[in-house]
Amino acid sequence: MDRLEHLFVNNRAWADKIKTEDDHFFSKLSAQQQPEYLWIGCSDSRVPSNQIIGLMPGEVFVHRNVANIVLQTDLNCLSVIQYAVDVLKVKHIMVVGHYGCGGVRAAMEDVQHGLIDNWLHALKDIYHVHRERLADLELEDRVNLLCELNVGAQVAHVCQTRIVQNAWDRGQSLSVHGWIYGVSDGLLKNLNVSVHGADQIDPVYRVILPADVTKATQ
Repeated sequence: MDRLEHLFVNNRAWADKIKTEDDHFFSKLSAQQQPEYLWIGCSDSRVPSNQIIGLMPGEVFVHRNVANIVLQTDLNCLSVIQYAVDVLKVKHIMVVGHYGCGGVRAAMEDVQHGLIDNWLHALKDIYHVHRERLADLELEDRVNLLCELNVGAQVAHVCQTRIVQNAWDRGQSLSVHGWIYGVSDGLLKNLNVSVHGADQIDPVYRVILPADVTKATQ
Protein backbone atom coordinates (compact mmCIF):
# COMPACT_ATOMS: atom_id res chain seq x y z
CA MET A 1 0.00 0.00 0.00
CA ASP A 2 1.13 3.55 -0.75
CA ARG A 3 2.45 5.04 2.48
CA LEU A 4 0.63 8.28 1.67
CA GLU A 5 -2.74 6.69 0.99
CA HIS A 6 -4.04 8.01 4.32
CA LEU A 7 -3.69 11.52 2.96
CA PHE A 8 -6.05 10.69 0.10
CA VAL A 9 -8.45 9.18 2.61
CA ASN A 10 -8.27 12.40 4.60
CA ASN A 11 -8.88 14.40 1.44
CA ARG A 12 -12.01 12.47 0.53
CA ALA A 13 -13.34 12.86 4.07
CA TRP A 14 -12.66 16.61 3.93
CA ALA A 15 -14.31 17.03 0.53
CA ASP A 16 -17.35 15.04 1.67
CA LYS A 17 -17.65 17.19 4.78
CA ILE A 18 -17.51 20.41 2.74
CA LYS A 19 -20.14 19.12 0.29
CA THR A 20 -22.38 18.12 3.18
CA GLU A 21 -22.26 21.70 4.44
CA ASP A 22 -22.63 23.26 0.96
CA ASP A 23 -23.44 20.98 -1.97
CA HIS A 24 -22.41 23.67 -4.49
CA PHE A 25 -19.21 24.79 -2.76
CA PHE A 26 -16.73 23.30 -5.23
CA SER A 27 -18.70 24.27 -8.32
CA LYS A 28 -18.77 27.87 -7.09
CA LEU A 29 -15.11 27.72 -6.11
CA SER A 30 -14.03 26.42 -9.50
CA ALA A 31 -15.82 29.26 -11.31
CA GLN A 32 -13.47 31.99 -10.03
CA GLN A 33 -11.54 33.23 -7.04
CA GLN A 34 -12.31 36.64 -5.58
CA PRO A 35 -10.30 36.93 -2.37
CA GLU A 36 -10.06 40.25 -0.58
CA TYR A 37 -6.91 39.25 1.28
CA LEU A 38 -3.31 38.40 0.49
CA TRP A 39 -1.52 36.56 3.30
CA ILE A 40 2.28 36.70 3.30
CA GLY A 41 3.37 34.30 5.99
CA CYS A 42 5.99 31.86 7.17
CA SER A 43 6.30 28.35 5.73
CA ASP A 44 6.09 26.91 9.24
CA SER A 45 3.65 23.96 9.19
CA ARG A 46 2.08 25.11 12.46
CA VAL A 47 0.72 28.30 10.90
CA PRO A 48 -2.23 27.43 8.60
CA SER A 49 -3.36 30.72 7.07
CA ASN A 50 -7.02 30.03 6.25
CA GLN A 51 -7.83 28.21 9.46
CA ILE A 52 -6.28 30.86 11.70
CA ILE A 53 -8.66 33.54 10.47
CA GLY A 54 -11.62 31.20 9.99
CA LEU A 55 -11.92 31.56 6.21
CA MET A 56 -12.56 28.96 3.55
CA PRO A 57 -10.53 28.12 0.43
CA GLY A 58 -10.96 30.86 -2.15
CA GLU A 59 -11.10 33.65 0.41
CA VAL A 60 -7.37 34.17 0.98
CA PHE A 61 -4.56 34.38 -1.58
CA VAL A 62 -1.39 33.05 0.06
CA HIS A 63 2.37 33.38 -0.25
CA ARG A 64 4.64 31.67 2.27
CA ASN A 65 8.39 31.45 2.72
CA VAL A 66 10.86 30.96 5.54
CA ALA A 67 10.40 33.82 8.07
CA ASN A 68 7.85 35.71 5.92
CA ILE A 69 10.50 37.83 4.19
CA VAL A 70 9.72 40.21 1.31
CA LEU A 71 12.71 41.05 -0.88
CA GLN A 72 12.71 43.41 -3.85
CA THR A 73 14.73 40.77 -5.74
CA ASP A 74 12.37 37.85 -5.01
CA LEU A 75 10.41 37.46 -8.25
CA ASN A 76 8.27 34.71 -6.73
CA CYS A 77 6.98 36.93 -3.93
CA LEU A 78 6.67 40.00 -6.17
CA SER A 79 4.72 38.00 -8.75
CA VAL A 80 2.27 36.90 -6.07
CA ILE A 81 1.85 40.49 -4.87
CA GLN A 82 1.41 41.75 -8.44
CA TYR A 83 -1.24 39.16 -9.28
CA ALA A 84 -3.06 39.73 -6.00
CA VAL A 85 -3.07 43.52 -6.36
CA ASP A 86 -3.44 44.04 -10.11
CA VAL A 87 -5.59 41.07 -11.09
CA LEU A 88 -7.46 39.91 -8.00
CA LYS A 89 -7.76 43.46 -6.60
CA VAL A 90 -7.26 42.38 -2.99
CA LYS A 91 -8.03 45.09 -0.46
CA HIS A 92 -5.73 43.93 2.31
CA ILE A 93 -2.21 42.49 2.42
CA MET A 94 -1.33 40.90 5.75
CA VAL A 95 2.29 40.15 6.58
CA VAL A 96 2.01 37.54 9.32
CA GLY A 97 4.93 36.32 11.39
CA HIS A 98 4.80 34.00 14.36
CA TYR A 99 6.49 33.83 17.74
CA GLY A 100 9.30 31.33 18.10
CA CYS A 101 10.07 31.42 14.36
CA GLY A 102 12.91 29.03 13.54
CA GLY A 103 14.15 31.25 10.72
CA VAL A 104 14.41 34.23 13.03
CA ARG A 105 16.20 32.13 15.63
CA ALA A 106 18.65 30.83 13.01
CA ALA A 107 19.43 34.36 11.86
CA MET A 108 20.50 35.22 15.41
CA GLU A 109 22.95 32.32 15.66
CA ASP A 110 26.65 32.51 14.78
CA VAL A 111 26.69 29.12 13.07
CA GLN A 112 26.28 27.94 9.49
CA HIS A 113 22.94 26.43 8.48
CA GLY A 114 23.61 25.97 4.77
CA LEU A 115 21.91 27.62 1.82
CA ILE A 116 19.25 29.12 4.09
CA ASP A 117 21.91 31.52 5.46
CA ASN A 118 21.75 33.46 2.19
CA TRP A 119 18.00 33.90 2.58
CA LEU A 120 18.25 34.87 6.23
CA HIS A 121 20.86 37.55 5.59
CA ALA A 122 18.02 40.10 5.37
CA LEU A 123 16.98 39.11 8.89
CA LYS A 124 20.53 39.52 10.14
CA ASP A 125 20.40 43.10 8.86
CA ILE A 126 17.31 43.76 11.00
CA TYR A 127 19.00 42.09 13.97
CA HIS A 128 22.05 44.32 13.47
CA VAL A 129 19.99 47.52 13.37
CA HIS A 130 18.19 46.65 16.63
CA ARG A 131 21.05 44.83 18.39
CA GLU A 132 21.26 47.28 21.31
CA ARG A 133 17.53 47.04 21.99
CA LEU A 134 17.69 43.24 21.87
CA ALA A 135 20.94 42.73 23.77
CA ASP A 136 19.58 42.83 27.34
CA LEU A 137 16.68 40.45 26.75
CA GLU A 138 16.51 36.76 27.60
CA LEU A 139 16.90 34.52 24.53
CA GLU A 140 13.21 33.71 23.97
CA ASP A 141 12.18 37.32 24.48
CA ARG A 142 14.91 38.36 22.06
CA VAL A 143 13.68 35.91 19.44
CA ASN A 144 10.06 37.00 19.83
CA LEU A 145 10.85 40.71 19.66
CA LEU A 146 12.89 40.14 16.51
CA CYS A 147 9.90 38.23 15.09
CA GLU A 148 7.82 41.39 15.63
CA LEU A 149 10.49 43.71 14.25
CA ASN A 150 10.80 41.49 11.19
CA VAL A 151 7.08 41.80 10.48
CA GLY A 152 7.33 45.59 10.66
CA ALA A 153 10.27 45.59 8.26
CA GLN A 154 8.48 43.34 5.77
CA VAL A 155 5.36 45.53 5.86
CA ALA A 156 7.64 48.41 4.85
CA HIS A 157 9.15 46.29 2.07
CA VAL A 158 5.70 45.49 0.66
CA CYS A 159 4.82 49.19 0.65
CA GLN A 160 8.08 50.04 -1.09
CA THR A 161 7.19 47.95 -4.16
CA ARG A 162 6.10 49.70 -7.33
CA ILE A 163 3.15 47.32 -7.41
CA VAL A 164 1.61 48.67 -4.23
CA GLN A 165 2.52 52.29 -4.87
CA ASN A 166 1.07 52.16 -8.38
CA ALA A 167 -2.16 50.77 -6.93
CA TRP A 168 -2.39 53.67 -4.50
CA ASP A 169 -1.60 56.13 -7.29
CA ARG A 170 -4.56 54.95 -9.33
CA GLY A 171 -6.85 55.20 -6.32
CA GLN A 172 -7.16 51.51 -5.55
CA SER A 173 -8.29 50.65 -2.03
CA LEU A 174 -5.38 48.75 -0.50
CA SER A 175 -3.96 48.48 3.00
CA VAL A 176 -0.91 46.59 4.27
CA HIS A 177 -0.97 45.17 7.79
CA GLY A 178 1.50 43.51 10.16
CA TRP A 179 0.32 40.72 12.45
CA ILE A 180 1.96 38.03 14.51
CA TYR A 181 0.63 34.63 15.52
CA GLY A 182 1.11 32.82 18.80
CA VAL A 183 1.67 29.13 18.15
CA SER A 184 1.19 28.42 21.85
CA ASP A 185 -2.29 29.97 22.09
CA GLY A 186 -3.55 30.20 18.50
CA LEU A 187 -4.14 33.94 18.71
CA LEU A 188 -3.21 36.72 16.31
CA LYS A 189 -1.81 40.03 17.51
CA ASN A 190 -2.10 43.27 15.55
CA LEU A 191 1.28 45.03 15.63
CA ASN A 192 -0.35 48.33 14.61
CA VAL A 193 1.98 48.99 11.69
CA SER A 194 -0.74 49.23 9.02
CA VAL A 195 -0.11 51.42 5.98
CA HIS A 196 -2.97 52.76 3.88
CA GLY A 197 -1.25 55.07 1.39
CA ALA A 198 2.02 56.40 0.00
CA ASP A 199 1.96 59.38 2.36
CA GLN A 200 2.93 56.97 5.16
CA ILE A 201 6.10 55.88 3.36
CA ASP A 202 9.48 57.50 3.89
CA PRO A 203 10.10 59.75 0.84
CA VAL A 204 13.36 57.91 0.18
CA TYR A 205 11.36 54.82 -0.84
CA ARG A 206 8.63 56.47 -2.86
CA VAL A 207 8.85 55.59 -6.54
CA ILE A 208 8.36 58.05 -9.39
CA LEU A 209 4.95 57.20 -10.75
CA PRO A 210 3.77 57.80 -14.34
CA ALA A 211 1.43 60.57 -13.21
CA ASP A 212 4.31 62.37 -11.50
CA VAL A 213 6.41 62.23 -14.64
CA THR A 214 3.57 63.71 -16.68
CA LYS A 215 3.12 66.59 -14.21
CA ALA A 216 6.86 67.31 -14.17
CA THR A 217 7.06 67.64 -17.95
CA GLN A 218 4.05 69.93 -18.34
